[in-house]
Amino acid sequence: MKKLFNGPVWFLWAVFFTLVLIVGCAPGAGGGDEEAGGQEEESTDEGSSDSAESGSDDGEISGELEIQYFVGGYGDSWWKEVIGDFKEQYPDVTVTEHAGPNINEEMRSRWVSDDPPDVVYIDGAGSSETQMVEDGQLMNLTEWAEGVELEDGTPLMDSFIVDPGKFDGDIYSLPLVFDTWGTWYDEAWFEENGWEVPTDFDSFMSSMGAIQEQTDIAPFVTTGQYPYYFLRGVLYPAFGAAGGDELLADVITGAEGAWTSEPVLEVMKKVEQMQQEGFIDSGFGALNHTQSQMNFLLHDNAFIPVGFWLPNEMANDTPEDFDYGFIPSPMQDAGEPYAIVPDLRPLAIAEQAENPEAAKAFVEFVFSKEYATLFSEHTGAIMNIEGVDLTGNEEVPDYLAEANEMINDPEQVQIYQKPHPMSSDLETPISNSLVSLMLGNISAEEFVEEAEAAAEEYRNQ
Repeated sequence: MKKLFNGPVWFLWAVFFTLVLIVGCAPGAGGGDEEAGGQEEESTDEGSSDSAESGSDDGEISGELEIQYFVGGYGDSWWKEVIGDFKEQYPDVTVTEHAGPNINEEMRSRWVSDDPPDVVYIDGAGSSETQMVEDGQLMNLTEWAEGVELEDGTPLMDSFIVDPGKFDGDIYSLPLVFDTWGTWYDEAWFEENGWEVPTDFDSFMSSMGAIQEQTDIAPFVTTGQYPYYFLRGVLYPAFGAAGGDELLADVITGAEGAWTSEPVLEVMKKVEQMQQEGFIDSGFGALNHTQSQMNFLLHDNAFIPVGFWLPNEMANDTPEDFDYGFIPSPMQDAGEPYAIVPDLRPLAIAEQAENPEAAKAFVEFVFSKEYATLFSEHTGAIMNIEGVDLTGNEEVPDYLAEANEMINDPEQVQIYQKPHPMSSDLETPISNSLVSLMLGNISAEEFVEEAEAAAEEYRNQ
């Protein structure tokens, strides 16, 4: 099992959980999928007709730079400020922005026709770093990244809270955003009714039983339109707790026999039990992520698995008396610590980038402690950079302090790390089977067989 709490990283983890929850976001593919956000924009900066050239003859950074970024719960104000500063530092570069909540779908034809933007922030529905690597769409950054330094001269590769994912030992993206999934509840509502905040799966089931009996609601909700919320927010930490980093890596990579292994079946039997007890909202299959979150805020349900972007994304809809509470998803056995799996959202350069030098300049420009601080100010989340002092921020809600205290106690929380995101070629069929299980249409045994078949097909493609 690999912990993140080593030396200075422990301190950074404390800083993160003391400050990241101010407003949180996502998602999506991580975080949000169809969140409201900025629409696709193109810069109106003046530029010559040959601005697509990768740079001037004297080696200066110039030409057109196209940047694609998903706009979800984190918003786009940080991007606007960073891009504005970049244009001031590199006045010979014309920046064209492609942004919005549906930008991944809108830009898909550009990627498949080998005419991608230069830089891409990989987040939101319709994006998959693993798929892009498998399709040869991302530049290998392994050697170049070793030479990138922060403003104080510290090597960037020594400054990440969580290291970049590797594919056969190579790096194709740099992790920009650090987040994690967990289960949310209304702390005020729980205190009012005397409901137990779960500490393990047994107490989770007990708490949901009490809530259902007193309120006649299905206690647990998630989005069925985007099943990866449950996969990443509930199952990943459950697999980590059941079999450590090795099992987590095996299910994500589709290793032979992983999905039909006894630890995985035991986890899926827990999900089956939740369904059979009527604890999972039977209408979840038709809900997108914002609808499920709205139902949660209206107390139509009591628990929901989401990342730290939730409070920010739903800020305009949160009732005044709602008090966000957060726990790592409680799927582990009694006596075991909570499990958390960090969720990263990376920045990458296209293999077919027309202006790779400007793209590298922008990526290097973004990774600084200055912009890490600004990221927290704009989004309430954290960049994946160590040593960023955010302790002066006084806008710390109660749930943040509570989560910080919990996460910093190794007896309560164990950290597990996935090797890289699951490929969409594997995640999609597994997600479809997962919805069937959660609706009661198949058994846990049938689910693991379907998942194993999907993994075999994935390995053989």
